[in-house]
Amino acid sequence: MPVVHRFDPPDRFVPGTVGEPGQRTFFLQARAGSRIASVALEKQQVQILGERIGELLDELIAGEETRDTIPAMTPVSMIDAEPLEQPIEEDFRAGTITLSWDAADERVVVEVFPVAEVEIEVPLEAAEQELADLPIEEPEPEELLLVRMPAAMARAFAARAESVVGAGREPCPFCGSPMDPSGHLCPRANGYRRSSG
Repeated sequence: MPVVHRFDPPDRFVPGTVGEPGQRTFFLQARAGSRIASVALEKQQVQILGERIGELLDELIAGEETRDTIPAMTPVSMIDAEPLEQPIEEDFRAGTITLSWDAADERVVVEVFPVAEVEIEVPLEAAEQELADLPIEEPEPEELLLVRMPAAMARAFAARAESVVGAGREPCPFCGSPMDPSGHLCPRANGYRRSSG
């Protein structure tokens, strides 16, 4: 039976970072009262989760009948620019993240599962197609983060995710890759170092 870090609803659920641009570690952090859960994840996971939450809320506005109003923009009272709660103690590293809408309670539901290490026994004589057909049994996770939040909080999460992701390194105007303060080796400059200044 996994340990479930359940927040229904949380007092706060935000993405955030620790460290300098280029060396940042990304976290999802949920808090209810004095109880806090912090899950490390990749920048792309934060970006995709924020985008998908925004898309889900936009679809609900356009179609489904809901009792509560779903905000098209982040309510001013929900804007959260505060840093992550300290001290940050990583509960686990995120692997699979699921997103759904609970119509009965009108809650956005986010489930975060840890990275799973899966061992596959491969016969020595196995062909490539046989490898693709091997059954993979994922172990039951030891713990997971479950957050059920109202639509306004979800909209605020999506806006903060976009802000957190965008606060990283400046992109190179030539190739689009992130630049360090000292510059980077730009493929469009034939291996010459471009600087950010």
